[in-house]
Amino acid sequence: MIEGNSVRSHGSALLNARVGYRIRPDVRLELEAFNLAKRKASAVDYFYTSRLPAESAEGKADIHFHPTESRSFPVTLVVNF
Repeated sequence: MIEGNSVRSHGSALLNARVGYRIRPDVRLELEAFNLAKRKASAVDYFYTSRLPAESAEGKADIHFHPTESRSFPVTLVVNF
């Protein structure tokens, strides 16, 4: 939403989680879960002028956004030396 000379994003809420298990004092295994509710939203919105090859030389001022991460489950093994 554009208000005056600024861009305001719509609010959103995401559900993320992390669990871990310490295998030894220097080794742990972690499982993360991102976007458990599968929300489709933008993480951040920008307003600037851009130009695609088929557009005029002046470009087009518009809102550009970066979407939130899709649902994912990364696993990490952490070893401390």
